[in-house]
Amino acid sequence: MYYKLYIDSVFILQMTTDLYLLSLAGQIMRRTATRRKIWLGAAVGAGMSCLCLMLPVFTVGGRLLLGSIPVSMCMMCLTYQIHGVRSLLRASLLMAAAGFFLGGGMIWILNRLRVVVKGGGSLFLTLTAGAVSYLALRAVLQWLLRRREDSLRTVRVYVPSLRQEIRIRALVDTGNHLSDPISGAPVSIISRKIARCMASCLSQEKFHAVPYRSVGKQGGILSAYELPEMRIEEAGGMLRREHVIVAVCDTGISEDSDYQMILHPGLLEN
Repeated sequence: MYYKLYIDSVFILQMTTDLYLLSLAGQIMRRTATRRKIWLGAAVGAGMSCLCLMLPVFTVGGRLLLGSIPVSMCMMCLTYQIHGVRSLLRASLLMAAAGFFLGGGMIWILNRLRVVVKGGGSLFLTLTAGAVSYLALRAVLQWLLRRREDSLRTVRVYVPSLRQEIRIRALVDTGNHLSDPISGAPVSIISRKIARCMASCLSQEKFHAVPYRSVGKQGGILSAYELPEMRIEEAGGMLRREHVIVAVCDTGISEDSDYQMILHPGLLEN
């Protein structure tokens, strides 16, 4: 079986799709790039995809699948200046996830357009479906990011050894029900990275052992400490909390996260 492909149409379709995917992936990763770099990345990606199609190995689908990861890694490197195999691979997987939803939306829209517009799947119809799918995905993504942003707070803690106040980006997690077994006080979670920065605040005299349980994992004991004071930036003012208990744990907090603390929602209550 032979397929008749017009390389100019393939290039236009692939470049347009790459533009959408680079834009969506950039929003997810919170990275910015100039329009020139985004167009350059999309053009290079489309050119590399066309070269993969001309390789005399496997089927058409196999060639595209084989080249998808290297192509997306090159696009991410050119557009968002991402370096390192691990970071590029993560960015490529995010781009692939965006492509999955974008492609699903395009197929759904094309099936409905063909009912109204008679005829085969022309390039114009495909580009129209891609544009509508991209706009819908971008709107959903922006809504999700706004909700996430609403859950983030800035926490201020004075560190005596540094003689200064440090600012910690914190996520308000409504599913955090950790509490001190004796006093019942709410317990927030900080990463080990932040714990090292504020080691002088974590006195052994204020040590607490906090039991925890998580879904799919066995429970255990978290090492927790009592901070003399913590201030939370809230819309319209500052909340001051005394004798706040924080547990040290990296679960749910990675070094690449936008936050380094999981804040107990009880600390926001008056």
